Amino acid sequence: MMSRPLPLDAEDTKTFWETKTLAEMTRAEWESLCDGCGKCCLLKLQDEQTEEVFFTDVACRLLDAGSCRCSDYPNRKRRVADCVILRPDTLAALTWMPSTCAYRLLHEGRPLPWWHPLVSGDAETVHLAGISVRNRVLGEDEVPAETLEDRIVDWPA
Repeated sequence: MMSRPLPLDAEDTKTFWETKTLAEMTRAEWESLCDGCGKCCLLKLQDEQTEEVFFTDVACRLLDAGSCRCSDYPNRKRRVADCVILRPDTLAALTWMPSTCAYRLLHEGRPLPWWHPLVSGDAETVHLAGISVRNRVLGEDEVPAETLEDRIVDWPA
């Protein structure tokens, strides 16, 4: 007589980002949430009166535009003074984070999209889906600061 497998409990199939809060995650889990889109590394301008934030297509000098990763991640804050180090306790204040950002999505109680590497199992899906900044940005060393207003784009948000 053959026995049928018992159905899996839905909780058994959930992953760490579905079962833990951001604050409960290990450092490795936290770091793995980054999808490698590079959007948070774009230079942003803020309207002084309305406080509205505008993304440009100009990236931080440390962003490798091909890989969409920081070229000196361990030392980024020392090398770029205004680099933001994400932490669970600071996410609420970072309202400028792109709407596709995993940290923002999970903070807001929303699921990770199909193209996120943790879901797809492939680091390239963020690029294939057109979510990343790959082949869409210039480095800040290539653009005069006084022309940043001319570089405002709406696709990152």
